[in-house]
Amino acid sequence: MVTVGYFAQGFQSAFHVSSVMVFPQYCLSPEEYLRGELLANTKHQLLDGIPHRMPYVSSDHNLITGNIACELKQRLKDTPCKTLIADMKLRVADDFFYPDVMVVCSEDNADPFYKTAPTIIIEVLSKTTRKFDQTAKRLRCQNIPSLEEYVLIEQDKGEIQLFSRTHNWQSFYYYLGDRINLASLGISIAVEDIYERVDNEDVLSYLQQKQQEALQPVS
Repeated sequence: MVTVGYFAQGFQSAFHVSSVMVFPQYCLSPEEYLRGELLANTKHQLLDGIPHRMPYVSSDHNLITGNIACELKQRLKDTPCKTLIADMKLRVADDFFYPDVMVVCSEDNADPFYKTAPTIIIEVLSKTTRKFDQTAKRLRCQNIPSLEEYVLIEQDKGEIQLFSRTHNWQSFYYYLGDRINLASLGISIAVEDIYERVDNEDVLSYLQQKQQEALQPVS
């Protein structure tokens, strides 16, 4: 992640410095961070009081996020659960993140700019975010009392990893041709639908194989 500085009295601005801080770090309070985010030109996560600029995302990342959010929204239409996408912040103690997708099933309206009680968090992985999303971020999010499942979706290959509270945060893997079971919501989604129109090598190979199988005569 790229570290940025909030500066001036009241932290009324934010600017991109570089991948390394060039001045003494100042740990922001949650209130200072939230004020800065309202005025910043780009989004930042807050980790241990230090803001980090959110990286830019690829078209495949955007497609996957939209696909899974759409699938969830359709299936949860007549339930109290809400599907929220990347512009909604998640607060974990004094840290703040921007999950790609999260589902909130309880009343969580204390603040209009962040949520604190998601049932599911979903992250689409990239080379720059994979380690953070798999380790530090996941471990902090697993401390959220309401969280039941934490899902990591690879964008460069057809692989999904699901961590489940019910199974002591053991992980389960899903691939193209499978259906991912979101037990906390009582629904399942075809992995193929999550990767719709994504052009990574696994998806293209899988679709080609399906096409070939469809052309084979039935014995």
